[in-house]
Amino acid sequence: MTSSNDLRKTAETFWATLEERDWTAFADTLAEDVVYTLPQTRERVSGRESFVRFNREYPGDWHLRIERIVAEPGQVVTWVHFSVGLEEMYGISFFTGDSEGRVLTMTDFWPEPYEPPAGREHLVERY
Repeated sequence: MTSSNDLRKTAETFWATLEERDWTAFADTLAEDVVYTLPQTRERVSGRESFVRFNREYPGDWHLRIERIVAEPGQVVTWVHFSVGLEEMYGISFFTGDSEGRVLTMTDFWPEPYEPPAGREHLVERY
């Protein structure tokens, strides 16, 4: 099993090389049989080559930065800020690794912001 420190370093490299568009280094973070899952859109991408192409062909001038990483044995969770032009969003990604410390599975969630329900204005501060 991959240690949490190894997988954390892999996740950091994964996001850094993705932001740099260094497709060779990005591919090196992935297991050959990586599986990427997006539950909200019910999409799955299987295999290193397809996953690299999926990211390389993502439209727009996008950028990302890591907000937080939480690592434990066998799993790393990242929270990233992602922007495309003026649009900004946050993603939460769950990674598992193979025995060589590469990304074996990744599950992505992209929650949409929403307005809070009425009636709790006296309890919260909006930012």
